[in-house]
Amino acid sequence: MRRVLKLAAAGAAATLVLAACGEAPEDDAASTPTATQNAGTDDDAATDDAATDDEAATDDEAATDDEAAAPVDAADFLACMVSDQGGWDDQSFNQSGKEGMDAAAEELGIQTQEVESQSDADYATNVGNLVSQGCNLTIGVGFLLADAIQEAATANPDTNFALIDSAFSDENFEPIEIENAKPILFNTAEASFLAGYLAAGMTESGTVATFGGMEIPSVTVFMDGFADGVDKYNEDNGADVNLLGWDKAAQNGSFSGDFDNQSQGQTLTDQFIAQGADIVMPVAGPVGLGAAAAADSAGDVRIIWVDSDGYLTAEGYDHLMLTSVLKQIGPAVQDTIQATVEGGFSNEPYVGTLENDGVGLAEFHDFDSEVPQELKDQIEDYRQQIISGELTIESENSPQQ
Repeated sequence: MRRVLKLAAAGAAATLVLAACGEAPEDDAASTPTATQNAGTDDDAATDDAATDDEAATDDEAATDDEAAAPVDAADFLACMVSDQGGWDDQSFNQSGKEGMDAAAEELGIQTQEVESQSDADYATNVGNLVSQGCNLTIGVGFLLADAIQEAATANPDTNFALIDSAFSDENFEPIEIENAKPILFNTAEASFLAGYLAAGMTESGTVATFGGMEIPSVTVFMDGFADGVDKYNEDNGADVNLLGWDKAAQNGSFSGDFDNQSQGQTLTDQFIAQGADIVMPVAGPVGLGAAAAADSAGDVRIIWVDSDGYLTAEGYDHLMLTSVLKQIGPAVQDTIQATVEGGFSNEPYVGTLENDGVGLAEFHDFDSEVPQELKDQIEDYRQQIISGELTIESENSPQQ
């Protein structure tokens, strides 16, 4: 069963239930005034003790809440991060996450610690090791860290966590809220819609393609938006641009199986090229470098990168980058750390959108002069429509807002 995680619409409110204790009925038999007075005194004392205990408990709870939310001295703050198996130099979301933490360290003067995972077997161990080092905030990069971060947050309620690209869920895959864990999410369908529209407007063969690393919501949300953009271009222009690699309605398409195997990315892209695709959007981290290698060999195929600006990060393949669907992970991480240091931790989800610049479309760089002004204008118009709410890009994989 494919696990689809979405944000809970609202957090559950805590309820304090007070039980009132009634006095026992008086015995019909006569009792001495002394006995009655003593009973009353004992009851009053018990009531006072209970009230004192309640006040103490309330004070303790308030103190605990204040401590959890209170800002801390930046010099004493330790921010920690665990990568998924793509590593810190993946030229994608792991690298962007670390850059955000490094920027926070430079600006705020905090301490940092990062651990690079070599495989999924490392996730729980790496998170646990960071918790044992006293990290004030431990950030997991990517959907694959979801279980490890959620388990650690549940087991360690006195420290705080954040998770990039996934919310949290119960055993029935229903979304839940965790008081000490913050989801950092991105509605990339919005920016991918613009990329799909661009690809459909720029293809010379009439065929474009996309594929993912793994079939998870943070990947397929890109592919949904891309498919919608191609469809919208066809609708607007009476065109028939064909999309390979993803069927949005069926939620079915092409995947390399992981975020490491670049040769599989090259194989998939070679297959798309053989079917006529001349623009390919890999949503697969470092596997996208395999797609770029295939495009480079073909000579007339362009790439749309994701997460970071591939023109700047995919070394050796800048000349292939038509544009990139940006997921502003670095700024989101930096802002999360800064807010925690300066104002105290909040588990309120962050959702990056076109409106808050959490997602976007990169420059066209070397291809800028080749993109018709009319196409640029239409893409900008749709960007503004999405921001205003006039146009909604729907995807079952988008985080709820």
